[in-house]
Amino acid sequence: MPAAIVHLTIAAVWLGSMAYSMFVVQPRVARFFTDESRREEFLLVLAHGNRRGVVAVVTGLSLSAVAVMATWPAVATAYAVALVPYAAATGVFVNVSWRHWPARVFALPEELPRFRRRLRAQAWAMLVLVGVAFALTLSASVLRW
Repeated sequence: MPAAIVHLTIAAVWLGSMAYSMFVVQPRVARFFTDESRREEFLLVLAHGNRRGVVAVVTGLSLSAVAVMATWPAVATAYAVALVPYAAATGVFVNVSWRHWPARVFALPEELPRFRRRLRAQAWAMLVLVGVAFALTLSASVLRW
């Protein structure tokens, strides 16, 4: 049971931070920075160093899911299934972190709107994937309590 609490807390933090970024931070950044180059500069500063935190979250989710599966057989299947959308969200994150952002740094000003649209689509994908996994593990944990 303690492993499930750890797992659900980590998942809630990841889901909440993505939702806050998408629905609060990004719209405010767009309204505040009317100059494209200043907005990009700010977004780069904001994104810098996030890889480490997300890698720690993914590691924590994976390890805590394994611990739950090993110690709470009644929910093991749900947690195993939840690893699939978590893995898919991690794949999207890897693409954003190691392909999208490096390419965006060198993008021409006229290419930036396309990069923003792509990032928004990938952010939605991650939000939905993590949300599905969180809902699945939370439901299984509550129903088996």
